[in-house]
Amino acid sequence: MAEATDDRLRLLIERIERLEEEKKGIADDIRDVYAEGKAVGYDSKMMRQIVRLRKMKPDDRAEMEATLETYKAALGMS
Repeated sequence: MAEATDDRLRLLIERIERLEEEKKGIADDIRDVYAEGKAVGYDSKMMRQIVRLRKMKPDDRAEMEATLETYKAALGMS
């Protein structure tokens, strides 16, 4: 039984290691796309912000934007 458990653990660890490598590769690809955008004149910080906003549900995004406008108005930034 211990040998089967050891094999299972080894397989799980190897799977995690493969996935970690894939994740690193994808992160490198994403970084390259932001660099490409920057090279043609886009602001990478703004691109990241847009990606974050697009991930949000529309209602959550609207609530966040309304709250931000309220805070800006309170600080005389509107």
